[in-house]
Amino acid sequence: MKTLFLLLLFCPVLSAVKHSLKLFDTASSGVPDFPELVRAAVVDGILAIYCDTNKQIVEPKQDWMKKIFENDPQHLKLYIGDCFEKQPNLFKVKMYSLKQHSNQSVHILQSMSGCEWDDETGEVNGFSQYGYNGMDFISFDLKTLMWIAPKPQAVSTNLMRDAEKTRIKYCENYVTHICPELLKKYLAYGNSSLRRTDLPSVSLVQKTPSSPVSCHATGFYPDRALMFWRKDGEEIHEDVDHGEILPNHDGSFQMSVDLNLSSVTPEDWRRYDCVFQLPGVKNDVVTKLDQAEIRTNWEKSSDMTVPITAAAVVLVLILITAVGLMVYTKKKAKCPPSPPDDGSELSEKLNPET
Repeated sequence: MKTLFLLLLFCPVLSAVKHSLKLFDTASSGVPDFPELVRAAVVDGILAIYCDTNKQIVEPKQDWMKKIFENDPQHLKLYIGDCFEKQPNLFKVKMYSLKQHSNQSVHILQSMSGCEWDDETGEVNGFSQYGYNGMDFISFDLKTLMWIAPKPQAVSTNLMRDAEKTRIKYCENYVTHICPELLKKYLAYGNSSLRRTDLPSVSLVQKTPSSPVSCHATGFYPDRALMFWRKDGEEIHEDVDHGEILPNHDGSFQMSVDLNLSSVTPEDWRRYDCVFQLPGVKNDVVTKLDQAEIRTNWEKSSDMTVPITAAAVVLVLILITAVGLMVYTKKKAKCPPSPPDDGSELSEKLNPET
């Protein structure tokens, strides 16, 4: 369940000009050692604030968020109230209602609310949605100002919420006004890190002559990046395998996308290229598929042939010598030497002319 929550937190979406503020709440019942409520505030895919009912502490996860709390103590109090009083009580009521219609022992209720703001056009979009035990449960439609229930189990909740006009007005005001203002405040404080862009170094790698060619990018920031293969300038999906975006030890990121060339003739290789895109950067990083540029490791095996063969010969000689010595020792033990000749016989052998 923790894995599911983290996947929700850090699933990257490429956007050149849009910024986002998302609040994730996870309430649980019947889950050993898991907090009753976990809340996280995520700005542009970066965890900014974390709190849970076990720790009873609001933790700013970025230096710029610490600065906000220092300059605006009321902002910290707002999160303290939400994390340890308001949200736990609200989720308890919701969880109790859901338990009445389920015979499960474990219950997980998750919500994601927030907004997106386009800093070029000024367009604002908001969202509020709930999931129950791993499934979509109910979501708020900002256009119609109505709640949508994709599952039959959520119909009663949907009808109840549609009747709460005050709640609907609050949701509309939050996602269209309160949330965007908070987002702009966070962006102003965290501008240097949130709007930081580092381009990667890109290389082509192939393990064996029959392996796919991997386009590998490392050292980029932020993690909201896209990378894909093109043929004749058009993105392709067939014979392409996308890897995950992974963190580096220095805080940057890396990713790979593989292309299976088993059905591509060498003459057609020049028609392919690998494209890396980073939000906020106009120019893509394009790497042409070139046999000469591919980094491989199978050539090393031929270089090792001579020393490996020599080592094998030495080993065989050692074994032969050892076996021969053992045979000789055994024969010597079974056949003791003849007794020595007496003095006259020995003298005749040494001096046959006398």
